[in-house]
Amino acid sequence: MNPKWAMAIDLDRCTGCGACGVACTAENNVAVVGEAEVEKGRSMQWLRVARYWDGEYPEAQAVYLPVPCMQCERAPCETVCPVYATYHNEDGLNAMVYNRCVGTRYCANNCPYSVRVFNWYDHKWEKPLDEQLSPDLTTRSRGVMEKCTFCIQRIRRAKETAALEGREIRDGEVIPACVQTCPPGALLFGDMADPHSEITRKLKDPRRFRLMEHLGTEPRVVYLKRQKGAGR
Repeated sequence: MNPKWAMAIDLDRCTGCGACGVACTAENNVAVVGEAEVEKGRSMQWLRVARYWDGEYPEAQAVYLPVPCMQCERAPCETVCPVYATYHNEDGLNAMVYNRCVGTRYCANNCPYSVRVFNWYDHKWEKPLDEQLSPDLTTRSRGVMEKCTFCIQRIRRAKETAALEGREIRDGEVIPACVQTCPPGALLFGDMADPHSEITRKLKDPRRFRLMEHLGTEPRVVYLKRQKGAGR
């Protein structure tokens, strides 16, 4: 049985430090575009940390919401791509074929979570910054859509290692960069097809919810948040 990768994000633990976004950028060779481009709406972040306020002054509290690609089971971005550059792979993830993408940006228009970004330039990493680029994946060219992949290169590496050793992937063996880096341990990743995995147990938490669940996209990213007045 193919794994069904999922992520749980505990908002009661998240401090909004942004380490997950930095780790994602470094791991996946995501370009840093600068303040001027961000002001034009051309941010290249694959994982953003949104902030909103819970409650009224003076008791209002900041709540931080890490937002990667939701990896929807019924992904609305896939149905509108005219060249099938975005598709469901064998692990059920919403993957990208960069050299097939023609940059129509239909997928971004159809994504209710606004987690896809368009690459406006051929970015260059000046020396010695080019030495930090990961050899496990390419740098994308101008004119293509990009997004979080759940660090697919780490998933493939774990699958290859398990196959060489003649075994199944162990629970906790695949750790995306954002999960590995999170200081308070707010992020968890695993195979929800495994009934004994930690992510499966976490998805039974009564605090669980999914963003815009009413849309029926069936995202694989689940959030955990204790409601005010609820028991611990």
